[in-house]
This record gives sequence, C-alpha cells and structure tokens, in this order.
Amino acid sequence: MENYFKHESAYVDEGCQIGSNTKIWHFSHIMSHCVIGEDCNIGQNVVISPDVHLGRNVKIQNNVSVYTGVICEDDVFLGPSMVFTNVINPRSHVSRKTEYKQTIIRRGASVGANATLVCGNEIGEYALIGAGSVVTKPVKPYALVVGNPARQIGWVSAYGEKLEFDAHGVAVCPATGERYQLQNSTVKLLTK
Repeated sequence: MENYFKHESAYVDEGCQIGSNTKIWHFSHIMSHCVIGEDCNIGQNVVISPDVHLGRNVKIQNNVSVYTGVICEDDVFLGPSMVFTNVINPRSHVSRKTEYKQTIIRRGASVGANATLVCGNEIGEYALIGAGSVVTKPVKPYALVVGNPARQIGWVSAYGEKLEFDAHGVAVCPATGERYQLQNSTVKLLTK
C-alpha cells in the first residue's frame, strides 16, 4: 500500500522509493529509481529524471525538471519554472549521457522562480538564489546571490532573513535571534 499521495494524472515508474506523506500533483512524472524522502511536495508538471535523490521536506513548485545528476538534501525549495542542466556542452547529435555532471543543493537552500543552475555546482546550505538568476559557479552556505551571471550580494539566515554583520563579524537573525559569525568569507551559525 502506498503511503504517499499521487494525483491520478501523475506517473511513478517502477523502482522508485517515495517517502510517506509526500504529495505528487497533476501531470508530474517520477522516473525510474528515484529516491524521494518523506513530506515532499512535487508540484504540477514536474519531471524527476532517473536516479535523482531528494531529501525530506523538499518542495518543488510547478514546471520544474530535475535531471539525472541532481541531489537535493532535506528542506530544499525549488521555485516555479527554475531550470537545472546536466551537461555542459549539449548537442542533439552527440550522446553525452556518460558526461552528466552532479549538482548538489545542500540542506535548506532555496532557488527562486525562473533561476537556472548550470550543472556541476554545489549550492551551500541555506543559500538563497534570487528569481531569474543564472548560477554558473558554486554558491557558499548562507549566501544571497542574484543576477546573470549570479553574484553574491549578501548573506541570509537559515530563516531567510538578510544578515547585517557588526565590526566583530557577528549578525543576529531578526526573526529568530540566532547568531551568525562571518569569518574568512564564510558564515557559520553560532551555538544558541
């Protein structure tokens, strides 16, 4: 017995592992050998290619294709119509299925609507990628990036609030009170 919801218009191929309480909505297709964690929400018209791994509580909005080579850790958010790639130099007449590059989206990261992630990059934990951005290189944990090509314009908390660091490199999330340290161009959450 399935312990997840699948809309009648969605397809789930053989060999998939889908966690409990996950919801798969209209016209979506989960291809063979995918591993999808608990409590995920797969929006309308989403394609998840073979062998993709999604952690727990991943939210994928409408019209997203998650290609082979993509790994999303727990609590990742993928905005409407954002785009993954998995080959650097695609050609219709050249088969490059053995050249797929891995893209990792770390825990808690969010990718805005219509953003594009060029394959082979890692998006750090709790990073926030602005709508319409084109990511061509790795993104640091807690980084706020925007534009084409995407460039870092600041830092955000795990809650998604912009962080303002003092002279000692310490910032407090205005929503949660959590404290963060900026040192050597790296942000870390301080113990509570």
